[in-house]
Amino acid sequence: VQLQASGGGLVQAGGSLRLSCKASGSTSSHHIVGWYRQAPGRQREWVAAISSGGVTNYAASIKGRFTISRDYAKNTVSLQMNSLEPEDTAVYYCLARVRNRDYWGQGTLVTVSS
Repeated sequence: VQLQASGGGLVQAGGSLRLSCKASGSTSSHHIVGWYRQAPGRQREWVAAISSGGVTNYAASIKGRFTISRDYAKNTVSLQMNSLEPEDTAVYYCLARVRNRDYWGQGTLVTVSS
């Protein structure tokens, strides 16, 4: 299972970033089930999920600001993040589930300055 996360960076509060998680090899984007994040000194937390049928769910802390989507043509699941807040600063990870085993992307750092 191969996942490549990208799109992180430094942005001011109120700004936007778009993260991408690209599946490659034998992995299809429909195996990618969601995004998580881990802030410094905190446990990894769930951010957003997308089902194979395209149904989405979001953590309360980001609902209305973030949008998860899947592009089958690009074999990618993206996370559009708008109205970013300093509290969104974290390393963001995508998660794929294949035959009931979880696989993580390498993480991409998002830093939001106030």
